[in-house]
Amino acid sequence: MNWQNPYQPPDPRAMLLEYQHRWASDASRWKMGLWSRQTGKDFSTAAEEVADCLAHPGTRWVIAAPSERQSLEHLDKTKEWAAAFEFAIADITEDRESGSETLLKSSEIKFANGSRIRAVPGKPNTVRGESANITLTEFDFFENPAATWRAMLPSITNPLRGGLKKVRIISTPNGIGSQMHKLWTKTAGKVQWSKHKVTIHDAKSMGLDVDIEELREMFADADGWAQEFLCEFLDTASVLLPYDLIIPCENNLATYAVDPSYWLTRPPGAPPVDLGIDFGRKRDLTVSWALEDICGFGMTREVLELAKMSTPDQIDILRPRITKARRVCLDYTGPGIGMGDYLVKEFGEWDPLHDRFGKIELCQFTNGFKVELFPKLKMRFESRTLGIPTRVVIREDLHSINRIVTQHGNVTYSAPHTDDGHADRCTGLALANRAQSFGAESLVTLPVSFALGGAAMKAKKSREIWA
Repeated sequence: MNWQNPYQPPDPRAMLLEYQHRWASDASRWKMGLWSRQTGKDFSTAAEEVADCLAHPGTRWVIAAPSERQSLEHLDKTKEWAAAFEFAIADITEDRESGSETLLKSSEIKFANGSRIRAVPGKPNTVRGESANITLTEFDFFENPAATWRAMLPSITNPLRGGLKKVRIISTPNGIGSQMHKLWTKTAGKVQWSKHKVTIHDAKSMGLDVDIEELREMFADADGWAQEFLCEFLDTASVLLPYDLIIPCENNLATYAVDPSYWLTRPPGAPPVDLGIDFGRKRDLTVSWALEDICGFGMTREVLELAKMSTPDQIDILRPRITKARRVCLDYTGPGIGMGDYLVKEFGEWDPLHDRFGKIELCQFTNGFKVELFPKLKMRFESRTLGIPTRVVIREDLHSINRIVTQHGNVTYSAPHTDDGHADRCTGLALANRAQSFGAESLVTLPVSFALGGAAMKAKKSREIWA
């Protein structure tokens, strides 16, 4: 028997598929969704939030997600549903730590009937004290889901402000023993969760137009497929670079772009520059990250982004940069192989094990290489010897890489594809950090007061740091 949506046009909920309708119409106080990627969990949850705000004036919802980007994307979906419901928005506000590119504190929609929907980053201090219905999206990928859960609970269990609050947790799984796994598998206790599990096969059987075999072939990762699309708890992931590591390295002396003359007229004695180049051709960006080496402090001079550009055109743009660079680490994987072969012929290869002492190191992104590359980048952030531009797109890109530990104890690193790329900037910076480590002296003494523009290195004495 074919399912019939009980909502009919002009009600916008008529567009919901069967599993989406089941979720959005479930009014249980405690509701948890374990959903496959790309099946519309935020879309469906936003439908419930907006319908609730419309039906009950003065209603408040707070949405928290692992990153600023995800929080704002969910809020954008509520705006779309508000437009579909012809629900008047009175105001939209955004609050950041300082300027427009600094860390998001919150973004809020205020409706004409007094209802509000507020989006915040998923951190304990941002959800603490909120008296509102709560949505935690991709909850299992928060920097600290257990601490966030503890901070949130007192607010939602207080009925004195606005009555009983509802809780919505939606996520793909993130490993056995994760906070989502603990909540999902708990059976005893007074709180009974209404649980919705939607695999990619469930979604297709209930109306989602998707070619599963094509998707699986493109994914090419059996364990990842089981976790991301079949909703099985397998591996455990954690954010490589939490915001608390990134923000202290944001520096107002770092530059996102430079005048072309920087690469043409660098005088003798200028600080050496090292490049990390993550190659992309059609889907992903090419990012060339330039770090100046100032006594062991890596100050960003340029984050060059090239999108959907032919390889010869990319080489023309990169050539003056490579010419002036001391050392270059280049992504030599997939389509990057052709570019690497060409550039090595022009600039020489750096491979001391084979007595090659040119400029370019060809970096194949095997898992072993990633396990070597990304922890060293984290160590650099921990030592606060990097200066990066204060920009939302960079901060979110750096925050998107996850360290994954499999059930067998193996470690790898991964990031989702988004409209802004595939952690291309983070990879470019990691490669630049590697290039600088080979180009610089192994140990230098740096006046701690050097990082004038950031929150890092404010002590008065000097200390030794690893370049």
